[in-house]
Amino acid sequence: MVINLGMNWENFYRDNILEYIRNLQQNPLELVSLIIDLAIVIFLLYCFFKVVKGSRAWQLIKGIALLIIATWISGLFNLKILNWILTGIMNLGVIAIIVIFQPELRRGLEQLGTNKLTKFFGIDKDLSTKTKEDIYKIVIAATELAKTKTGALIVIERDIKIQDIISTGIPIDAEVSPQLLVNIFEPKTPLHDGAVVISGNRIASAACVLPLADDKDIAKELGTRHRAAIGISKESDSIVVIVSEETGKISIAKDGTLIADLREDVLKKILISNIVTKRFTGEKEERKNTLKKLKEKRKENIEQIKVEKKDTENKE
Repeated sequence: MVINLGMNWENFYRDNILEYIRNLQQNPLELVSLIIDLAIVIFLLYCFFKVVKGSRAWQLIKGIALLIIATWISGLFNLKILNWILTGIMNLGVIAIIVIFQPELRRGLEQLGTNKLTKFFGIDKDLSTKTKEDIYKIVIAATELAKTKTGALIVIERDIKIQDIISTGIPIDAEVSPQLLVNIFEPKTPLHDGAVVISGNRIASAACVLPLADDKDIAKELGTRHRAAIGISKESDSIVVIVSEETGKISIAKDGTLIADLREDVLKKILISNIVTKRFTGEKEERKNTLKKLKEKRKENIEQIKVEKKDTENKE
């Protein structure tokens, strides 16, 4: 039996959509339930696509969407043989989807069964846990680099976006891992010179160029790496982890100040306190005011750089 989607569409529109619109006109209160219904469905679809995007399932979803469109078009133009073949595939599609999406379905049901809805929907509680895990990975990488006296500069973006800095480097867009961070800063490799920027819980780019701090009160013995770290920490709310190539000591730059010679446990506490605790818990109002000032200052600096660049181009 051939299912002709093109011929059935008119009946479906008349018997279902128009009938539903008439019911809404007779019972306006049903409009509220319709809006709530649509909002829930859209939210669930958004969460579903958020979970599967970037995975192998995402490519399969695009393939299924293409198959549905092809089936509809074949029915619309009365291509009976093609429609019969595609419809047969669609009928088997339900079983195929269950088999193909078995890992995703199992993971979703397990999270629902264990009441981990926040993890399933990717909201703040899960983001907090993910951020902590990333901090542990950064600390492991910094410790390993310190052992071999390998210079490193790791910028952790917070609320103020530093896309202009990210764009100066080589795009990476990878999960944070200690192995990757150590490998990036390996001497005599293409990406070792410059800074790594971690944005949105991912390694955004490597070999990034940072603005240098030119304050006169900065110690003269500090090298370019430390000056660059202080520079970006003054212009934004980013926190920078520095590993010295000369001494192997680990330092942190934040709010334009340098905290030098940190042990592994102290490094971990400072990062968690400033990146996780202050972001996901208290001190929100104070941080909000500080962020506002920093954003205004950073906007002024970017505008100034653009003007200086334009003047240089005009002179040339």
